[in-house]
Amino acid sequence: MTEPTGGTTANGSTTVSGEVVEKIAAAAARTVPGVADLGGDVARFFNSVLDKVGLDTVGDASRGVSARVKDGTVTIDIVVVLAAGTVVAEVTNAVQTTVTEAVQSYGLRVIAVNVNVDDIAI
Repeated sequence: MTEPTGGTTANGSTTVSGEVVEKIAAAAARTVPGVADLGGDVARFFNSVLDKVGLDTVGDASRGVSARVKDGTVTIDIVVVLAAGTVVAEVTNAVQTTVTEAVQSYGLRVIAVNVNVDDIAI
């Protein structure tokens, strides 16, 4: 997925994997009003199948999010489903801001948060 990154101090080194960044970003994006779901059509389809067979938490933590981590910097791609009646630019700007703040609170520098609106939940 992504290569781990972090910093080195006199006491040792710290790494943060891309999977951790993806979970942080997904959790932050879900808190934004107007975001109905994360992930594209295929991801949501497979998630509904997993829900029906009792595996409702499999894949949910970072679904719809990918992160590229290198040398303490992060680029994040998020696929969202918007709630009906929301203004696309307002929601996507809020997702970018919220995700950036959440990831930066872990000491990483966010280069970009790219938001792809895949669907509208009606």
